[in-house]
Amino acid sequence: MIFNCPGSGRFKEPYPEEIKCSACGQEAEIWSDEIKTICFNCGAIISKNIKQGCYMWCKFAKECIGKDIYEKHMKDKKEKEE
Repeated sequence: MIFNCPGSGRFKEPYPEEIKCSACGQEAEIWSDEIKTICFNCGAIISKNIKQGCYMWCKFAKECIGKDIYEKHMKDKKEKEE
């Protein structure tokens, strides 16, 4: 039996979510594994709040969700904080 962390699902099997553009109010699609997207109505960059995820503190995160995904999310998190 292979055990997978329950928090890794949104990275390994992303799903679409709706987010409201803060510039024009239009609903836009953003995937669960993304932190930002572009509003197709006005072109603004839309960022969603970063949820506390296990990848932020788990020492096995790189192995669990993959190095590329881990590094992308840590980079996006750092940019969001700046």
